[in-house]
Amino acid sequence: MISLRPGIERNAACYYKASMEEARVGIVGLGNVGSGTLAILDENADQIALKLGFRLKVTAVCSRTVHTRKIPSSLEPVIKTADWREVVAHPDVQIVAELVGGTRVAKEILDAAIAHGKSVVTANKELMAACGAEIWDRAIQAGINLAMEASVCGGIPIHAVLREGISGDRVTALYGILNGTSNYILTEMEKRAEPLTTVLAEAQELGYAEPDPSADIDGFDARSKLALLAALAFGEKITPADIFVEGIRRISPMDFQYARALKHTIRLVGAARQTPDGLILSVRPALIPLDTILAGVQGAYNAVWVKGAYGEDTFYYGRGAGPRPTGVAVVSDLMRVAREIRSGSPQRVSPFAHERLGEYRPVPVAVQSRAYYLRFRVDDRPGIIAKLAGILATKHISLESVLQEPCETKNDLPFVITVEPTTEQSVRDAVAEMSELDFLKEAPLALPMETAL
Repeated sequence: MISLRPGIERNAACYYKASMEEARVGIVGLGNVGSGTLAILDENADQIALKLGFRLKVTAVCSRTVHTRKIPSSLEPVIKTADWREVVAHPDVQIVAELVGGTRVAKEILDAAIAHGKSVVTANKELMAACGAEIWDRAIQAGINLAMEASVCGGIPIHAVLREGISGDRVTALYGILNGTSNYILTEMEKRAEPLTTVLAEAQELGYAEPDPSADIDGFDARSKLALLAALAFGEKITPADIFVEGIRRISPMDFQYARALKHTIRLVGAARQTPDGLILSVRPALIPLDTILAGVQGAYNAVWVKGAYGEDTFYYGRGAGPRPTGVAVVSDLMRVAREIRSGSPQRVSPFAHERLGEYRPVPVAVQSRAYYLRFRVDDRPGIIAKLAGILATKHISLESVLQEPCETKNDLPFVITVEPTTEQSVRDAVAEMSELDFLKEAPLALPMETAL
C-alpha cells in the first residue's frame, strides 16, 4: 500500500491494488521547466498517486550544474549526473523527460532513449516541429511511447484537445496567440503607448524575453508551435520553413492608436486556414476586431481559437509558458505515458492525432484575400494621397478610408490608408512601388485585417 501524507484520503481499497509498482522517471534538464516539473512531482505526489493508482518515482536527474542544485528531499534518493547518457541507459529509468531545449543534443537524447527502449516525454517545440513525425514512427517501431503536450502553449492542453477532445470534428481553421513574450510586449505597448524597445527591455528584466529575443519578436517560436498544431489539426507534415513569418519589430504605439480608431487591436497571430487552394499558414502581426475574444488576450498568455465544420468554434486560453504551467503539462504527459506503459498500449493515440501525416504542399500566403491596413510616415507635401491612391489603382486595389491623427511634425507625418479586400500579392506589389517614392521616411507597413475571427 502507498503511504499518503496527512490530509489525503486513505481509502486505499478504492485506488490501489496490492503490489503495484511505481513508474520510474529520469529527467534531463533542470532549467525553468525541469525545476517546475520536479516541484510538482514533489508537492503534488499524493494527488498524482491517487489518480494513477501508483507513484511516479524520479530515479535520475541530469544537468550540467546538477551537483549545485537542490533536489526536493521527498524525491531523494535520486541519481544525479551531468551526463544525460547515464540517465537514458540506466536500467531503472522507464520514462525519459527531455527538457533541455535546442535541437542537436535534444535529438541525441530522444534517439538514444528510443534505442534503449525508453518512453519519452518532451517539451521541445523546435525539435518536434522539425522532425517529430519521424521520431514518432521510430518510437512506434520500438514499441515505446512519445508525448509532447508541453511543446505548445504549456498551460493549455491544446494537444489533447486536437488529438482526442474534438477529434471527431473536421478542423477548417485555427488561429492562435502562441507566443506569450510578444503578446506581453504588444499589450503593454497598447496600454502605455511605449515603444517596443522600452517594453522589450522590461520583458527581458522580468524573464519573459531572452537576451537574444529574436525567436519571440521575429515570430520563429510561434512558427514552430503553429507547425505542430497544424499537423495535429489537419494531418499534414509541416516544415516550419514553409510557413510565412513576420515579426513585430515595426509595430509602434501609433499603430495601436490608429487600430483603435478602426475598432481593432494588433496581435501576433498564428493562422492555419483550409482553403480551396490548400492549407495556408502564417505567423504575422494583424489587426483583429476589438469585439473578438482573441483581442482580449492580455500579457504573457496564449490562446487558440479552433473552427470546426461540425462543432463550430471552440476557444482555449491559459499561461503559455513558465516553470509551473509548463511543468503541469510535462507531469500530465508523464502520467499518461506511465498509464500506457502499465496497460501495454504504446500506440493508444498518436501524439500527432493521425495514424500517418500527409505531405504538405505549401500554398503561398500571397494568394489570400484580405482587407489591409497601410501605415505611412512621410515628409508632408501636396499630392501625397493622390500619388499613393494612383499606385493602388494600378494594382486594382480600392481605398476604404484615410485616417490622420493630429501631428505637429510635418517632416515625419504618420497616416493610414485602409483598403478593401484584395490579394496579398497585389498589396506587396503596391508597397514595393510605393517604397521608391522620395517623400516616404520608410517603407509602408502593411498589416492584414482579420475579419474571419
